Amino acid sequence: MDNLNLSKHISGRFNAELEDVRNRVMAMGGLVEEQLTNALEVLQSGDEQLANKVIAHDRKVNTMEVTIDEECTRIIAKRQPAASDLRLVLAISKAVTDLERIGDSAERIARMAAEQDGKRHRGMLMAMDAMGRQTQRMLHDVLDAFARMDVEAAMRIHKEDSKIDDAYEGVVRQLMTFMMEDPRSIPSILDVLWAARSLERIGDRCQNICEYVIYYVKGKDIRHLDMNQVEDLLK
Repeated sequence: MDNLNLSKHISGRFNAELEDVRNRVMAMGGLVEEQLTNALEVLQSGDEQLANKVIAHDRKVNTMEVTIDEECTRIIAKRQPAASDLRLVLAISKAVTDLERIGDSAERIARMAAEQDGKRHRGMLMAMDAMGRQTQRMLHDVLDAFARMDVEAAMRIHKEDSKIDDAYEGVVRQLMTFMMEDPRSIPSILDVLWAARSLERIGDRCQNICEYVIYYVKGKDIRHLDMNQVEDLLK
C-alpha cells in the first residue's frame, strides 16, 4: 500500500490510524504465511515440535483478527470514513477474516500431519507437495498485491485459483488410487485428502483477498462474476 495517499486527510491522527491498521493486517499476513510454510514442512517431516508451534501460534492469529476488526469498527464509528477510505477499512476487515481462516487451515494441516507420522508413505507426500507449493506461492503473491493494492496483480492471482483446483483434483485421483491398491490405508489417506481440501480452500481465500483489492481500488464488487464479466466491468 505504499502508493496509497494517506496524507490527504486534514486529521493527522486519522492518517496514523489508517497506517496503523494497515501495518497490523500486513503483520497478520506475514504470520499466516509463516503458519502455512511450517504446516507444509510438518506435512513432509512429521515434526511434532514444529506442529505444536503452528498450533500455538494459531491463537495469536485469532487474537490479531479480533483486534484489527475492533480497530476497523472503531474507525468507522469515530471517523465515519467515506468513498475510498471506507472501502479501505472494509477491505481490511474482510481480509483479516480470510487470513484467520487460512491460519485455521494451516493449523489443521499441521495437527493432522503430526498425527499421521509413521502412517504416511512417499506417494502421499508427493501428491501433496506440488499442490502445497502452489498454494504457498499464491498466498505470498496475494499478500504482496494487497500490500501494494495492485489491481493487475490481483487479477492475475485471481486466475491462479483454477490451477489450485486442478491440482486438488489430481491429488484426489492419486489418493483414490492408493486406497484401491491398499484398502488398509483408507483411514490415513482420508486424513491426507482432508488436508488437500484445506489447501484448496486456502486458494479460495486468496481469491477473496484479490477481490477486496479490486473493490478498494476500483469500487467494484466482482464476487460471483466470471473472469469475462470482471474484465468487462473493469474496462
